[in-house]
Amino acid sequence: MENVITLSLISHTNVGKTTLARTLLRRDVGAVLDQAHVTDLSEAYELIRSDDGAELRLWDTPGFGDTARLLKRLKEAEKPLGWFVSAVWDRFADRPLWCSQQAIRNVRDEADIVLYLVNASENPQEAAYVDMEMEILAWTEKPVIVLLNQIGYPPDPESEQLEEQAWHRHLTEHRIVKLVATLDAYARCWVQEDELLRLLGDYLPEKRKKTYRTLATAWHQKNLATFEDSMAVLARIMVAGVTDSREIPASTFLQKIGIGRDQLNHKITAARESMANAIAERFEEGTDELLALHGLDGKATRTIQELAHDAFGMPERVNESLWAALGGVTVGAAGGVSADIASGGLSVGGGTILGGIAGGVGSFLVAKGYNFIAGSDNRVRWSRGHFFEQFRRAVLAYLAVAHFGRGRGEWREGDPPAFWLRAAELALKNHSEAVAAVWKAGIRKGETGLAHLQEETMQVAQDVTTDVLSRLYPDSPIAGR
Repeated sequence: MENVITLSLISHTNVGKTTLARTLLRRDVGAVLDQAHVTDLSEAYELIRSDDGAELRLWDTPGFGDTARLLKRLKEAEKPLGWFVSAVWDRFADRPLWCSQQAIRNVRDEADIVLYLVNASENPQEAAYVDMEMEILAWTEKPVIVLLNQIGYPPDPESEQLEEQAWHRHLTEHRIVKLVATLDAYARCWVQEDELLRLLGDYLPEKRKKTYRTLATAWHQKNLATFEDSMAVLARIMVAGVTDSREIPASTFLQKIGIGRDQLNHKITAARESMANAIAERFEEGTDELLALHGLDGKATRTIQELAHDAFGMPERVNESLWAALGGVTVGAAGGVSADIASGGLSVGGGTILGGIAGGVGSFLVAKGYNFIAGSDNRVRWSRGHFFEQFRRAVLAYLAVAHFGRGRGEWREGDPPAFWLRAAELALKNHSEAVAAVWKAGIRKGETGLAHLQEETMQVAQDVTTDVLSRLYPDSPIAGR
């Protein structure tokens, strides 16, 4: 059918075809067990359908089993492909050979392009069956794209490139191999899917390329819609974070001179714990929304409580002479700055501004005196530094969900790889002014309005996350979205 483009997913048995199919389809198909020949019949699934009725179809096939025997029979046969039709296999008595026959028959009859999975944890030189299976696939004269599976946790871009180059060098002699790419069923990202589908069109006959471009665009638009919905989730988390506050009582005269301070400290601590629990709840609910958007099962758990120990901010309209007395801080900063109660001291932007004032009661007095002299509304809010940390964690939560393949099973949280952390830090630094502007707008939400703040925050979340993805996948066109 001219309006159907077919991809046949094939590999040696137990390498993870059905697992990858589940990840690509965002739903459970077939059976996944840690044993050979779980899939014994070829099954077709719709990956995407365009508005004009064109379809991109994915076939999940039985794994190659007794590759050596199959190759030997093919070489001995007068008409190798005709031999498949005339021969009869007992699928129960000789199942490995029967599964191999089913796989190659599907490629011959159905495939426009073959997606061949390899276990990337194996050394290419030691995986002798791969060369034999390439020789078998050569009879079909179909283009083969080799996908590196079972990578494990997302590799950094440099390691991924080296792995691909090693397999490409090993497979150079096989003319049917057109491309080697990484697409791990457990840890791929939609950006990789888009890039792969974009490249596949190069290996189709010219008359089919237009149909394929329509399908690849439809796939990209679907992924992009999920991305934008995810950024809306992140924006809601961040808007709630920057607008969250708790009222604390005004300090009495005795508290200002250090008497009865424990009671006030207790109320500040209670406010901090209440707001930290609110953060944990927002991140839990937000992660569950992200999981649903990405077709993943499972529930998030609360792992954000450590933020309870970070500093709070109090928005101020600052008296410039007071700022001068506290160490020559630039008076132009007055108006949108916050003071942080951190270990009894006063800090701005993460740097302590106590100057020559000693710690302890004196520090507390300066902090509280500053707060009330400046005419505060007696409400504690998260500081700018804390808001940046919330933003960073929200982006990392998105990355974790966007890379978690459905074939892996129910959602499980884990520590982000170091190169994710570096990419997130660099992206936040690159967009620090925009993130800070969101924080300031949130503090002044009465002037801005929550609807506008949500829209503004979503745009910043898109920009920061796109920056991160561009660093993780430098060869993809994600920057242009």
